[in-house]
Amino acid sequence: MKTNENRTPATAPAKSPKKAENLTVRDGETPWTGAELTELRGELEADVVHLKEEIRDAEQEIVGLLRDGGDGAGNDQADVGSTTLERDHEMSLARNASEMLDQIERALAKIDDGTYGVCESCGKAIGKGRLQAFPRATLCVSCKEREERR
Repeated sequence: MKTNENRTPATAPAKSPKKAENLTVRDGETPWTGAELTELRGELEADVVHLKEEIRDAEQEIVGLLRDGGDGAGNDQADVGSTTLERDHEMSLARNASEMLDQIERALAKIDDGTYGVCESCGKAIGKGRLQAFPRATLCVSCKEREERR
């Protein structure tokens, strides 16, 4: 499992993109404003803090389950099975949170380098509305639908 010690803290001073209005938007959409981007960045950074706490808590829970979950005296098969299920659940939660954290950090990096809003598959605009609803999006709706049909 990845550790989160080497990640950039969400409270680190952020680089600002060249200009918010230069970020890619779909035809007919208004350009990003500095205020919209600041609000979006704030939400993403708050998610980073929350996810890091969630990962830390899950990792601590996993350590406790591994320590206490042995086949020791007094533990019947049902207890061991239950502990194994809990451990697998915590590991899944930690893995999902870690993946979300990676997505958020990628989105923040794209905001910083001015490539936020560009579809990683076709290179077209993802759409401001989609990004406001799902700021971690890396694909436009068409490419995402195509990916989900596979």
